Order: sequence, then structure tokens, then C-alpha cells
Amino acid sequence: METAYLAAGCFWGVQQVFDQVEGVKETTVGYMGGRTENPTYKQVCYEETGHAEVLEIKFDPAEVSYEKLLEIFFKIHNPTTLNRQGPDVGSQYRSAIFVTSADQEVLAKNTIELLERQEVFKDPIVTQINGPATFWKAEEYHQKYFEKNGGGACHILPK
Repeated sequence: METAYLAAGCFWGVQQVFDQVEGVKETTVGYMGGRTENPTYKQVCYEETGHAEVLEIKFDPAEVSYEKLLEIFFKIHNPTTLNRQGPDVGSQYRSAIFVTSADQEVLAKNTIELLERQEVFKDPIVTQINGPATFWKAEEYHQKYFEKNGGGACHILPK
């Protein structure tokens, strides 16, 4: 098993997408990249904690590659908007990848370079690539939010 940490806006929708990916064994929403220990949702949304809403993805690399996870990541959100995804505005909604190894860092950088060379997006990609950071699990009511409460589709799994 390997772990990936991706921030692509509202973590509810990101979790909903990656829960559908074959080879993904477990997902957990939480916070990373800030300076507040054990932050709450309220702190992340209304205070300057510096955290992003992040999805922790436990996956089997024999079934799905890290590169495939990155491909999905870049298809389900807009990596060219700084601190914003759709109507959600704030640094907690930034596009970011928190790598757990040198290999993940190289793959993330190479993916961004390829997307830029291919001019997939009309604007420059602003996705941050960050080194390892502490993952703080979000409150239980955020876990599998759309599964528990209905709604969703703010992010859509590409075909």
C-alpha cells in the first residue's frame, strides 16, 4: 500500500471521486500544510491556519499507479486558479500535492511539466508541490460526507 495526499478544493467531492477508483482502498479527508496543530474545520475555514482541505488516499500500486491518481486529480479540478475552486474561495481550497517520497515529487513535477507543454490549460498551473507534512484527520461528520448526506458531484470522475 502507498499513500497519496491531494488537495483539489472541497474535500467532500474529491473523496467522492477517488472512492470510485479501482485500486483505491481507503480515503480520509483532513487538513495539511498549515501551522495549527489538530485544526478544526471552523479554524481552517475562518482563521489563518494555513491548512488546505486534503484527501488522504491509500492505494495499491499494483492496481492503480500514482501517475493515474495524478491524471484524475488534474481532470477533476481547475489547477490554474489560486486559492479557489468554483465558488469556494480561500487558501484552504488551493490546488496542492503533498508528496511522501522523492519518486512522488518527480512524478508530480513531470506531470505538471507535461500538462504545461501540451497546453492542456489556457492559464498556468498553480498547483503547489509540497514535501511531507502532518495529516490531520477532519471531523467524523466530514468523512464520506455525500455518502452520508446525499448530494455531491462538485467533482466528477472522468471517463
